[in-house]
Amino acid sequence: MEHENKRPLALVTGGSRGIGAAICKRLAKEGFDLIINSISQEELDLPVSRETIEACEAAGAKVVAKPWDVSDYGACEQAVEEITAEHGPVAVLVNNAGITKDGLLLRMKPEQFSAVLNVNLYSAFYMSKLCAKGMTRARRGKIVNISSVAGVYGNAGQANYASSKAGLIGLTKTISKELGSRNITCNAVAPGFIETAMTQTLPEKVVEGAKASISLGRFGTVEDIAGAVAFLCSPSADYITGQVLIVDGGLAM
Repeated sequence: MEHENKRPLALVTGGSRGIGAAICKRLAKEGFDLIINSISQEELDLPVSRETIEACEAAGAKVVAKPWDVSDYGACEQAVEEITAEHGPVAVLVNNAGITKDGLLLRMKPEQFSAVLNVNLYSAFYMSKLCAKGMTRARRGKIVNISSVAGVYGNAGQANYASSKAGLIGLTKTISKELGSRNITCNAVAPGFIETAMTQTLPEKVVEGAKASISLGRFGTVEDIAGAVAFLCSPSADYITGQVLIVDGGLAM
């Protein structure tokens, strides 16, 4: 069927809040229509999610908020098939969905480890594999994976999270090599300390110590990450692939 969309279509997993929401808003301003994924309809009905959708629409984007579990391959396959049939191929995929289940190595349960990898890493593999089919047919596309400085340097108490984010970097570099000949780029953004609901729960002493290790002396904002993603999704980054853009304000590790 013919699709009347004149704006390219971007799909952002975990896009209803936090860094994902900021990415959606920025891509809407940059001229993309949006598929905003979240784990459930209940999540998409929350005020923060509604505000994200409304902000994207105000920027001129057509927005589809669609719930599915990105750690479930069957659910991802069905979602991508429905999106492609109804809205056309995905031009930009941002694998942002992620969770934490922190704990020291000796106390971490195997299910804590696997749960984080399923959401943070496996989902990016699933979604990249499925969306790459349409990108390959279109002979263009951009994939951006949201990694973390924890995946670059490691972080005590986050064996599962750091492993998943390091895995994303390996996945990014491999996808870039496999799909580059189809004019599809794949890059990663690795945020440092960012002002989100997750960092708001940190003790004040930890926050002050972290800020002291950052050259710019502050935590980043979700808009800082969204700006980096928008750049990698723009024509200005057409000759950049397989790279990890660390956005950490000059964090000394």
